[in-house]
Amino acid sequence: MKYLEEYRDPTLARRLLAELAAVATRPWHLMEVCGGQTHTLVRQGIDELLPAGIRMIHGPGCPVCVTPVGVIDRALELAARPGLVFTSFGDMLRVPGTSTSLLRIKASGGDVRVVYSPADAVRMAAAEPDRQVVFLAVGFETTAPANAAAVLLAESLGLANFSMLVSHVLVPPAITAILEDPECLIDGFLAAGHVCAVMGYTEYEPLAARYRVPLVVTGFEPLDLLEGILMAVRQLESGRHEVENQYARAVRRDGNKAAQDTIRRVFRVADKDWRGIGTIPDSGLVLAPEYERFDAWKRFPAGPRPPEPASECVAGQILTGLKVPTGCPAYGTRCTPRHPLGAPMVSSEGTCAAFHSAGRIAPPLMTSTEGPLS
Repeated sequence: MKYLEEYRDPTLARRLLAELAAVATRPWHLMEVCGGQTHTLVRQGIDELLPAGIRMIHGPGCPVCVTPVGVIDRALELAARPGLVFTSFGDMLRVPGTSTSLLRIKASGGDVRVVYSPADAVRMAAAEPDRQVVFLAVGFETTAPANAAAVLLAESLGLANFSMLVSHVLVPPAITAILEDPECLIDGFLAAGHVCAVMGYTEYEPLAARYRVPLVVTGFEPLDLLEGILMAVRQLESGRHEVENQYARAVRRDGNKAAQDTIRRVFRVADKDWRGIGTIPDSGLVLAPEYERFDAWKRFPAGPRPPEPASECVAGQILTGLKVPTGCPAYGTRCTPRHPLGAPMVSSEGTCAAFHSAGRIAPPLMTSTEGPLS
């Protein structure tokens, strides 16, 4: 296959590692923002092959993982309502709420359906006009265009029985929050290529200048990541702090204007809660006032939420890179993919799931990723 030949060539990988070893003269901490990149780094063992002192810190790039418990609990309440069809992508079904999950509600008789596109949920609403259909719309900027397009499709069909439970988050404000944390260890970032394919990378340029950190837009294959790491370290070694584009085969500086226009037509920027992190200003999307009739939050108002019970899950520290999964006492014992305590062990992009699927064990090994981190 072409992608294997071009982006997983072991000879090229060794050359990039050798060049990285020659360039790096001191320790550097880099964060990959995307959960898909985390899985490649861990599954391929790239983080353990890096020169001593080059550490990858895994960031909050898993949209399932950062969805707060309050959103999950609201989804669970709706999914349990008789006569309501609740739709979601499959990776949300096993995410635990306060007391249960969508999968368990489905098993107990709730009409919870897995869809592969938000348009599938719109078509269900059109086919079953006597039933309310709710779609759980989560994700970063990558899924926002399709979700916005689904709202426009529902509007064009005149549907009164379709709505979205929106929990969209945005990457640049999250990077800002990480950089402003007094405990921040990050010297540079690998930005998520698929987000930048939609939004471009002009939003990152002020961050690079303000916080004096390099940001390298990077793809998802092993050679993409090795080259992105090398580009970031070259900047750090030369005292530069710019936005560079490793993923030029898919990303342009201005991104996809049509997709951006669709997002801006349907959504508005708002403050957003992140699981384990708290509220980050202007870090999420909500439906614009003219599309509030498709807002499940407003269509199905809820009463006050009970306080969240105490949990062993350290999702917030995992998502901000303050801990690695093997530093969590519950990792691999009380928290596994079959019985997760939190979202990072559930999602296909979750850091804990990446470590577990790669066979990383506790106590933490002293690798180029983990070092002194707990």
